[in-house]
Parts: sequence; structure tokens; C-alpha cells
Amino acid sequence: MIEKLIDRIKETGAPIVVGLDPMLKFVPEHIKKKAFAEHGETLEGAAAAIWEYNKEIIDHIYDLVPAVKPQIAMYEQFGIPGLMTFHKTVEYCKQKGLIVIGDIKRGDIGSTSEAYAVGHLGKVNVGSHSYYGFDEDFATVNPYLGSDGVKPFIKICQEEKKGLFILVKTSNPSSGEFQDRLLKDTDKPLYELVGEQVAKWGEECMGNDYSYIGAVVGATYPEQGRILRKIMPKAFILVPGYGAQGGKGADLVHFFNEDGLGAIVNSSRGIIAAYQQEAYASYGPERFGEASRAAVEAMRADIAGALERR
Repeated sequence: MIEKLIDRIKETGAPIVVGLDPMLKFVPEHIKKKAFAEHGETLEGAAAAIWEYNKEIIDHIYDLVPAVKPQIAMYEQFGIPGLMTFHKTVEYCKQKGLIVIGDIKRGDIGSTSEAYAVGHLGKVNVGSHSYYGFDEDFATVNPYLGSDGVKPFIKICQEEKKGLFILVKTSNPSSGEFQDRLLKDTDKPLYELVGEQVAKWGEECMGNDYSYIGAVVGATYPEQGRILRKIMPKAFILVPGYGAQGGKGADLVHFFNEDGLGAIVNSSRGIIAAYQQEAYASYGPERFGEASRAAVEAMRADIAGALERR
């Protein structure tokens, strides 16, 4: 799957993943009005509105980017109807040729992680049959429980030729409370130790040039990104924090290798809610999909320009 991701990045010229993280406040009123008229102001109505919103955005960006990243919490908040929309979104994205990164951030004791891995990346056995659950191509994983929580995911990835992005240095402001703490025996910050372990896990799962065990490193910490790029030269880095969280193209150059690969940059509300921003306000709520497309094109130009200038 990492080779497919690389091929799609080369084809589109866009090392970009669109975060499909819908909230009702992002959904234009005309879509909510239609969904609520049919289903009422219910969980089903909210899920229907989210689906129509997602579909419109996907239809406007699928030819520009290699991948999307639906954040499962944004769907779980609407209960079972929301999870059904998550599954429907994953299926539709794959039909449009997009690679799907399930932003699930799972990680638990061995048997629980195995169940998470099976549900999101693998097949579950039911009697004499086996079935895919959500069937994403990649998943984000929390390594806090250590190898017990990660290796079940790696096993499924090896069987299914899928991939992981393991949390290493996240983009949120409080990430340093734990991730930047110095370890007494090495005097290194915790995020470096996790990065070293990701590199080791990745050696078991190599594609041609890159491993399909990658890392999550926030755009809001470019210096740490530079350090981790050296620690994990064969890992693809998923870079959240662009746009709404403050990251910009100039912050991203150290996340990429000299070959221009090695990273894929996420933007969520900066793209899916672009019509609510001043720069794209002229599109209005009725043309929110066109605003999202314009935001992707601007992001692609920003990243390409930064890489050319480095």
C-alpha cells in the first residue's frame, strides 16, 4: 500500500491528505435543512447531513489528492448512524480511487489491539467465512502501551499489505507534557525514543524504498520534524497541523527527504470548511465544494514552492 500511496503522490503532485473531520457547524444550512426534513433533528439526520457534505467535498477533490483521512471520533459522536456514515465514506473514497487513512488512534493490550486491527485493516472470521470491517488502507496507532499494542497492527499490515502511522510527536499544544520529557538513561526526549522504535518496526515491513510503518509528526514542530526525519529515514511521515493549526509550507521542508518524498501533509478544516474562511468566502455555502477544491490547489502550490526554495 505504501507503493500505491507514493505512486498517487507522484501522479497528483500533491503530498496532501484531506482530513474528513466533519462537524455540524461546518455543514451548510441547506444540507442540514434537507437532512432534518427527511430524518428529523436526530442522529440519523445528523449522519445524513454529514454524508452529503462529505460526498460533495470528495467529488471536488478526489482528482487532486492521493488520500483522505476520516477522523472516526467525528462520526462516533453520532452513534451507530455516524459509524455507518464513516463506513459509507470509506467505501466511497475507495471507489473514487483515494487511499484512506483511518484516523482511529487505537492502541491497547494485545488482544484488544488485535481486534482493532482486524476491524479496521483486516478480516474477521464468522464461521466458515471472513469479512472486512471498515477496510481502511492505513490506520493511526497510539504506541503508549508499547509493543503489545502495536505488533498486532503490524501483523495485520503484513498480511494485508496495508500500513500504519504511529504517533510520535503530535501537533497539539500540550504534546510536550509527555513527548518532550527527557529520559534519565539517555537524556533524549521521549519522542526520539518512539521515533527510533518506529524505525525498527519499519525494518520488518519494507516496500521498495519506504516502510509501510510510518509516523505522525506535527507541522507545528518543524525542528523536531528535522530531527525525526534523520532518525526515521525510511518512514513516511503523516504531518498534521497545516493551516488551521498554524503550520505552513515553509515549516514542512524538513519532513521531506531529498527525493521530495517521505511525507504527506494533512489539512482538515482548512479544506473542508474553506468556504467559511475569508479567502474563499466568495464561493458561499452553496459552492462549498468548489471552495474546498480551491483550498487544495492553494495548499499544493504552497508546499511545492517551499520544497523548490529549500
